[in-house]
Amino acid sequence: MNGLPEALAGLRSAHRTPAGFDAFWRDTRTAESHPLDPVFTETPTALTAATVHDVSFAGARGHRIAAWLIVPRHAAAGDPAARPPVPCVVQFLGYGEGRGAPLDWLLWPAVGLATLVVDTRGQGGANLRPGDTPDPVGQIHPQIPGFVTRGLLDPAEYYYRDAYVDAVRAVDTALAHRAVDPDRIAVSGCSQGGLLSLAAAALHDRVAAALVESPFLCDVTAPAQFPDRQPYRELLRFCQFHPQHAERALETLAFFDGVALAERAVCPALFSLGLRDQVCSPASVAATYHHYAGPKQISVWPFAGHAEPNGYQRRAEVEFLTRVLDTRTGIHAVPSGAAPVS
Repeated sequence: MNGLPEALAGLRSAHRTPAGFDAFWRDTRTAESHPLDPVFTETPTALTAATVHDVSFAGARGHRIAAWLIVPRHAAAGDPAARPPVPCVVQFLGYGEGRGAPLDWLLWPAVGLATLVVDTRGQGGANLRPGDTPDPVGQIHPQIPGFVTRGLLDPAEYYYRDAYVDAVRAVDTALAHRAVDPDRIAVSGCSQGGLLSLAAAALHDRVAAALVESPFLCDVTAPAQFPDRQPYRELLRFCQFHPQHAERALETLAFFDGVALAERAVCPALFSLGLRDQVCSPASVAATYHHYAGPKQISVWPFAGHAEPNGYQRRAEVEFLTRVLDTRTGIHAVPSGAAPVS
């Protein structure tokens, strides 16, 4: 479906960005200036067309973050000084997912791009994909089991403060590898991964393109709007059991809201949403899209729910990056009914 349906067209957010938003993130970036110390260890696999590196880098507070770097073999073979670098898609993950196995992430290498698949600290196991990155930060406030309410009463201690810093430093890690073209780095993700993609696009000036699918934690203005579904259920339960902290929780969330991030991101972006999504509401995604500051387009899937497999969307993303990053792939057309890419 091309464009937003009339009910969502022009929808704006009621979100109000806190006055200290930009200062908070500027100070956070300054405080997180420790060495990146990226380590790329080539890992033997059965793949004949790609090379895999087990990656580790220093994320927020110096904590080590695990990732996979998968590079088309033609970009990893021979004399490093003679081979041209390739674009790279930094892939962020949905709630609870870990990086899993390299075989899970072959789309981008198959069309000639490298990909850096980044663990989300402390998470892993959803969709049968384990993670390899712990979260050493202790519990300092009341919270509901999970990650969404961890440190929720203080922006400086909130879980997603560190997750956003990890995302930004993941882009730095991609920039650090000789096979990656530093001028052609994209970020991508669905749900929580879409939120982290927005964060990286807003907070890192070297991101050239963003793929933002059904982003989580967007347009969060009142507890009454939280759906009783994971991971919003954690926020709903927090406000239920700690009503005296509900207002303070919303004040913290305002520093992490995807709408505020969208207002600060300027690279070209492809959004997507499913009109049957009962987790990240179509209205919240549409509002975030409308607030996005850079060139943008959106794919709308009338019968899709949240984070459902969507080969048409993957193909639209390939076409989008082919155009925006000026790559060459074997795919030349989006099937009838999919989003335009021009």
